[in-house]
Amino acid sequence: MMSKQKLQSVIMQLVRKRGSSKTICPSEAAQVIASDGNWRELMDDTRDAARKLHRQGKIQIEQQGKPVDPDQYSGPIRLRLKEDSDE
Repeated sequence: MMSKQKLQSVIMQLVRKRGSSKTICPSEAAQVIASDGNWRELMDDTRDAARKLHRQGKIQIEQQGKPVDPDQYSGPIRLRLKEDSDE
């Protein structure tokens, strides 16, 4: 079981590296952590970690380039660093 704090940390590293003008796929974070190649098993936890970061105001969750409610979306999402979170 992967800690959600570790997932949050990896998500933040990836979105900071990409910058607020670009997005990442949550699967990118799962793949960084899944040394055994079973990153798909981490996707629910990765999306949960993204929701928490969204609620903290650190990232934005998007679909088709538009912000979405983290509790209402279905389908593929992208994660973007919030512009005022460029720490």
